[in-house]
Amino acid sequence: MLFNEFSEICEEIENTSGRLDSIEIVSECLGELSKEELPVFVRFLMGRIFPDYSPEKTGIGPNLVYEAVAYVAGKNKNSVIKKINTGGDAGRAIENILSKKEQTSFFTQSLDLLEVYNDFLYISEVGGNRSQKEKLKVLRRLFANAKPKEARYISRLMLGELRIGIGEGNVRDAVAKAFSVSPDSVEHAYQASNDLGEVAIIAKKGESALAEVKIELFRPVKMMLAKQGSISEIVEEEGSVAAEFKYDGTRFQFHKKGGECRIYSRKLEDVTEAIPDVAKMLLSSTQENVILDGEVIAVDNGRPLPFQYVLRRFRRKHDIAGHMESLKLVPNVFDIIYINGETLIDTPFSKRREILDTNVKDFVAPQIVSGDTDYIESFYRSALDNGHEGIMVKSLSAHYTPGIRGKDWIKIKPAVDTIDLAVTGAEWGEGKRAHMFGSFLLACRDERGGLIPVSKVATGISDDMLAELYSLLKESVISESGNSVRFEPELVFEVGYSEIQKSPNYDAGYALRFPRFIRLRDDKAIDEIETLASIEERFSVQSAKK
Repeated sequence: MLFNEFSEICEEIENTSGRLDSIEIVSECLGELSKEELPVFVRFLMGRIFPDYSPEKTGIGPNLVYEAVAYVAGKNKNSVIKKINTGGDAGRAIENILSKKEQTSFFTQSLDLLEVYNDFLYISEVGGNRSQKEKLKVLRRLFANAKPKEARYISRLMLGELRIGIGEGNVRDAVAKAFSVSPDSVEHAYQASNDLGEVAIIAKKGESALAEVKIELFRPVKMMLAKQGSISEIVEEEGSVAAEFKYDGTRFQFHKKGGECRIYSRKLEDVTEAIPDVAKMLLSSTQENVILDGEVIAVDNGRPLPFQYVLRRFRRKHDIAGHMESLKLVPNVFDIIYINGETLIDTPFSKRREILDTNVKDFVAPQIVSGDTDYIESFYRSALDNGHEGIMVKSLSAHYTPGIRGKDWIKIKPAVDTIDLAVTGAEWGEGKRAHMFGSFLLACRDERGGLIPVSKVATGISDDMLAELYSLLKESVISESGNSVRFEPELVFEVGYSEIQKSPNYDAGYALRFPRFIRLRDDKAIDEIETLASIEERFSVQSAKK
């Protein structure tokens, strides 16, 4: 497949509003692709270059892209940035800029889908002192060979901003339709493999091949997520339930085979080297080959410390030993999804807990099982007394559903409502904060995977945190207009609020009343933020209570 064909398909999807129509467009393409093209096409459609579990990253920021575009267009980099700022859509702005480019390859070649992917792969592998120059050289060649429309989608892929309006669910259904298999089978295989591109290849072989897909050691899967709720509601629906502490720490996934182990963060990054003490604890806690799900907390004299203390260790690359002495981390394991070659995601939670208790001797999180709401409320109060965030209440019959935020896990916390949103923009501060971002634009996800503005937040952010946020975001600026900037979406904020209101001021149609920054959730990925549907659900519940 030529990359120009891929670009035409993207544009057609982008201009299609109907979900079923988008699925039809994609399904018709899939059967025509080669075995090598199919996984790349599927990942690219979802705005991804590599599988979610892959450690490979291109390491390309907006500035490198703009520099390459400026060279090929024969323009000053600042003028390129100005045009992008004016347009707001970096991809379309780059398309317009390169429609009159000055630099082209001596022998201009049509770009091939796999060749573009291989260039991205090469960029991800380049290291050392000359890496930026080498990456820039590849980007210049790509843009020199690219037609203007191709440049739109190449730049969007590089910036993580493809967002053509087709989410994972639509691509999953398109794969199912193209190869005459059930969407549920595709979804299940995707949960186990964490690569819809690979699943598309397997789907060509039929239902039985999809059923054979299993979790693999050292290929992390997405973590099961929880919804907010109440003790009485889940007890009324389930009867007896399991209750565990809700820790104010950082989620982890632990993989062990023999004497080898790795630890992955919530964003599926390998963090073993940052927390070797935790790896050693977990390695000695079991003799089996396992994948465990849990949460790491920082403790001082037996009391848990706030979340930010844990993140200091997860981010650290130097002087690990010194920080191990000054900050003690403790893992708490609450689930097991693989043991000795057996995938357990379809095993009921009560049985998984039995397997966990039998095969892991240390660091297993305390749990009670009860259908008595008063007893569970007492457990909740003891969790708060012990310095934890609250409790998790879980259905005993629940399967483990990677990446799904369902009703089988309910989080119970004190009354302040919080929400996780993506940081998509900011405004410069004033006075002593003039050299930093002062307020931040936040977005939720729509049903097509796009990001929709829903709030701004400026309160609750200390000067130290503002400085840290500036350091994290300054290289992610995509465009700037007056006092406002727009970011490549990478960071997630947890924000508290008093209520949700209907509002014409934001594209989501809602706004947060009295939003307040709670904490940076850099353990969370953008695809884990709140959806517009869940905000609408929150609003309905809130209205019913009133």
